[in-house]
Amino acid sequence: MSNPDLSISSYIGTDESGKGDYFGPLVIGAVCVTEQNREKLISLDVKDSKRTTDKKARRIAQSIFANVPCTVVAIGSEKYNELYSKIRNLNRLLAWGHARAIENLLDKCEVDLAVTDQFGDPKYVESALMKKGREIRLIQETKAEKHIGVAAASIIARAKFLEYLDRYSSQHDMTFPKGAGPNVDQAGADFCRRYGHDNLSKVAKVHFKNSKKIEQLL
Repeated sequence: MSNPDLSISSYIGTDESGKGDYFGPLVIGAVCVTEQNREKLISLDVKDSKRTTDKKARRIAQSIFANVPCTVVAIGSEKYNELYSKIRNLNRLLAWGHARAIENLLDKCEVDLAVTDQFGDPKYVESALMKKGREIRLIQETKAEKHIGVAAASIIARAKFLEYLDRYSSQHDMTFPKGAGPNVDQAGADFCRRYGHDNLSKVAKVHFKNSKKIEQLL
């Protein structure tokens, strides 16, 4: 069976934010695209969040949350580290988040299709879905952000990720940079000097290589 034309189909699109960021949560967004709200999403100039400024992503996300059925699954740093220590596989953890987002949104909209960006073995997401999710068709494809539902999901996920990062910054009176570059290592070392290395797991994904680099800076 060929893939449906997603320019006319009703479906749930999912995408994540924070996967490559040392600081902050892992967030999975899900957006339900229907014939009724498609034009609204188009009018918002929804694009993949990687091609959208943070300021614009926040603004568009507000409109999506207010006008379109959607949900986010936000896994804060402490919970993320707890889950990762058990699962030991980022793609399986991602699959769990995408599956939960799909299941949660199926309580708000009736569709028979979900589309997500493929990030690993397709069986990961398929096996993570529970009863309700297994009743719909799941498409996983590379560069799925070309579909407006997946792009919209990336926008709300990014906005929620930024919200968490703002909260962490406010709580600790310091800036937590995005990404996983040298400036992140410096910020991590600063955090450890101020709050203790044992508290790093409260704000960061400690299995990243940055953790070893931070230890070398202390």
